[in-house]
Amino acid sequence: MVKKTTMFVCQNCGAAYHKWQGKCDACNEWNSIVEEVSQNDGFSKINNKKEGRIIDFVPLKGSAQTYSRMQTGIKEIDRVSGGGLVPGSVILVGGDPGIGKSTLLLQVCANLALSNPQDSCYYISGEEAIDQVRIRANRLGLAESPVNLASATDVLNIITTLEKTEAKVVIIDSIQTMYLDGVESTPGSVGQVRACAYELIKLAKRKGFVLFLVGHVTKQGEIAGPRVLEHMVDTVLYFEGERGHHFRILRAVKNRYGATDEIGVFEMQDKGLVEVENPSALFLAERQGNISGSCVFAGIEGSRPLLVEIQALVSPSGYSTPKRAVVGWDSNRLSMILAVLEARCGINFSAHDVYLNIAGGLKISEPAADLAVAMAVISSLTNKPLPADMVIFGEIGLSGEIRAVTQVNLRLKEAQKLGFASAIIPPAFGKDKKDKGKNYELSCYEIGHVQRLINWFN
Repeated sequence: MVKKTTMFVCQNCGAAYHKWQGKCDACNEWNSIVEEVSQNDGFSKINNKKEGRIIDFVPLKGSAQTYSRMQTGIKEIDRVSGGGLVPGSVILVGGDPGIGKSTLLLQVCANLALSNPQDSCYYISGEEAIDQVRIRANRLGLAESPVNLASATDVLNIITTLEKTEAKVVIIDSIQTMYLDGVESTPGSVGQVRACAYELIKLAKRKGFVLFLVGHVTKQGEIAGPRVLEHMVDTVLYFEGERGHHFRILRAVKNRYGATDEIGVFEMQDKGLVEVENPSALFLAERQGNISGSCVFAGIEGSRPLLVEIQALVSPSGYSTPKRAVVGWDSNRLSMILAVLEARCGINFSAHDVYLNIAGGLKISEPAADLAVAMAVISSLTNKPLPADMVIFGEIGLSGEIRAVTQVNLRLKEAQKLGFASAIIPPAFGKDKKDKGKNYELSCYEIGHVQRLINWFN
């Protein structure tokens, strides 16, 4: 008889303890430790009486296997995945509730089934009944797609069924609803998620089909469950966007078969998610010129140049501690920019509230946005608008210097394509310095220190 063991496991990070405690020492989360009783964790036990076999080593130099990718027919999905889906790969898709994960994957599955009738596509839902998925398919106009649909949560039944099929694409929505009988804990717990994912990934590698796993996210925006889940899969995609905006960003944060930090842009419409071929023009469609506190930032997301509007509002504060509110950017970085402007330029923000917004619901983490943020803040403070046909990018150091950024030419080409006439850029450096004489139709103004920013508003 197998002896059952009792452990207390944190549902946020997966740390295990021998007794219950209110706070997890690993992730500092409160009330996340739950008792779990199991006779095994879903993995095979090591038999000490059985001798292992000797593994074979090969030289590092040799012929590498080339992967034949499967095109989904959705360019933004193919871009983020690195050019298409690799057979045998496992893709984890995370995002906030209601952001459109199930809608996107249903569209991918239906599109693959229509474009490749010989490929078998299976959509297994553990959250919704079959009728609910059919209602969504009718709304999206996908009811005629030859997709194999099922509603199940028992991983053993799913594996037994897929063993007898020639599946090419399998979607599990979601991994937090799956369970194994051998793990005596509730679905969604750390043990269940780890064990279910392991069995499904092992089947996908052996059978050679593409496996999509939908993952829930925590309130911090990370995929719920053990952190090892992200290490087990080949690709991790985050589906981002604000509820009030119709734009959605599919971002790759891990990809063994392609580049990371690549993004795909979608627009949520009545008929589902529609890919956006020129996101820069779409993000700037509602921009109004000659308004103080507004400027255009030329950024890079993965390999794609992207122009977005940065909006700032500086108003007198009625409190002893002024407010700093940021949407779509790092609030700590805004505080740093304001401190640099106060120390190096003599601009006082201690009696003003500062609000910063990235228009369109996009989230920016690139340091090259520092200069655009500083210009937008000064423009709002002085109530003097910047030229509407100007783009800005550059990183600001603590001493006030403007640091060079990568892929300057790519940013300028995108701005020129959209009709911008001028650009404020950091001093050329390295390869960009060699290309300084390259002919651009827009005028470039190099700024080496934040003190020169004041000259634009005098």
